[in-house]
Amino acid sequence: MNNQRFLVNPLQLSQEKSLKTLVENRTIYNLSHCELNLFETYESTKMVPLKFNDLVVTSMLRGKKVMHLFDDPEFEYLPGETVIVPSNVEMKIDFPEASKNNPTQCLALAIDQAKIAEILNFLNEQYPKEGNNMFWQLNYQNYFFYNNVEMAATINKLIKECMSTSITKDILADLTLKELLIRIIQTQTVKSLDEGKFHETNNPITEVTEYIKQNLKENMNLKTLSEKACMSTTSFYRFFKRELGMSPIEYILSEKIKCAKNLLKNPTLQINEVCYLAGFEDANYFIRLFKKHEGITPKQYQLLYIN
Repeated sequence: MNNQRFLVNPLQLSQEKSLKTLVENRTIYNLSHCELNLFETYESTKMVPLKFNDLVVTSMLRGKKVMHLFDDPEFEYLPGETVIVPSNVEMKIDFPEASKNNPTQCLALAIDQAKIAEILNFLNEQYPKEGNNMFWQLNYQNYFFYNNVEMAATINKLIKECMSTSITKDILADLTLKELLIRIIQTQTVKSLDEGKFHETNNPITEVTEYIKQNLKENMNLKTLSEKACMSTTSFYRFFKRELGMSPIEYILSEKIKCAKNLLKNPTLQINEVCYLAGFEDANYFIRLFKKHEGITPKQYQLLYIN
């Protein structure tokens, strides 16, 4: 999985005198089709159960949890990460580091099932996917992922609408819910492709993204990729952006950065060599782009892997 996480803005913590409990203290904001829950925990504890009647989108804002979900191995849950949980599925949560000075804060957005069905129907009717039997749908097996910049921005926007006192907040929240579901499905698709678990065999996105990964050193352009997908360049660009939430060029650059990160784990490689092997022609451009993506230079990243 891509290691880059974009953080959702943490919210002001509750006043101590207003806390009802030190474990998963809950503040609720109710809207027509969703309910925003903010949870704060101020002491270390284990196996706290939590279950919702609706699908819930959760995102960490502060601190660390350890999640126990389905029959899968436990996993750390940190800021910049999102977990979606189907209705009536119980999660159990550990808070290994929570304290008064280091509380955890997490949001849980419960979304009405009928609203989700309405949004998915709208997308499938108005923006149908390419190929037969291809539909907009949530993947409940792919429930844990890192926020990209668009996902974090959408969650921030939805928090703002839910906490608003405006008379239009339900309308704006509904529009943002639509955007959130699109972002989740796109993020799930990118993650499935990264992990080789994307099984829509009729979807041309598989062949195109595989071609990109295998040919990072080639000079790929929109025409070449659209021919691979047997589409016009205009149709292909729209299709690609709809499937993955990013343009073909953005995807190519992200794959090159991912390749560079793997190469940088080898301390014997020079930065110029990594630049060339990852498909970049200009070292200065590579260094600037890498720093923009990762927040540190390629050399600083490489030093993280030298004992």
